[in-house]
Amino acid sequence: MVTYENWREISPSFSSENQSKGAHAVLEWAYRTYSADEIIYASSFGAEAVVLIDLIQEVKSDAQIVFLDTDLHFPETYKVIEQIEERYPALQIEKRKPRLTLEQQAAAHGTALWKRDPGLCCQIRKVEPLREALTPKNAWISGLRREQSPTRAGTNFLNRDDKFQNIKICPLIHWTWEDVWNHIRTRALPYNELHDQGYPSIGCFPCTQAVGTDGDSRAGRWAGSGKTECGLHTN
Repeated sequence: MVTYENWREISPSFSSENQSKGAHAVLEWAYRTYSADEIIYASSFGAEAVVLIDLIQEVKSDAQIVFLDTDLHFPETYKVIEQIEERYPALQIEKRKPRLTLEQQAAAHGTALWKRDPGLCCQIRKVEPLREALTPKNAWISGLRREQSPTRAGTNFLNRDDKFQNIKICPLIHWTWEDVWNHIRTRALPYNELHDQGYPSIGCFPCTQAVGTDGDSRAGRWAGSGKTECGLHTN
């Protein structure tokens, strides 16, 4: 088993020369290597996420999935979660909330923290809840793609995650945005309706906006702040 501790000794490789560009092989290895209690998929329920869920359920129909419910998501995000739950009833989907409610956060840090200190807001509402979810796990699955942004261009199928001290598995690294949508259309998958309104990447509503067609897929997140990641994928 590949763990945070033995990463240097064991590092399997996977070919991307197949229809799923390596995704199926990576997922089959992941669920063969890690028991149900050792691995979880942290899902945003965006376009990449519904594709990855569809691929995962073919390998592990009752896989564990965690959604970081910040209480600041768009209604359309919650709608697609309901649609996924109906389509794949065996999946174990947990909606994990932060320790602080929005009211408690406002009392401790002031109102609209996301405007003044988006990094701290993400730390409270996303990073810490994911840390709690990952503490008992040896590995987690993420939908990162190399094409998404310059900060993700070096992502590998398997990554040593120093932030959470485990293994981060990224099956879709070689997929393009076109690949993602071809799979959604071919499989008639439910997806977030905001994707049809110029939102390639969808997070919390105060920090997400529509973008033009010529920007990278992360351009609409924290626009004008210089922030590009919520902190889940930075060490």
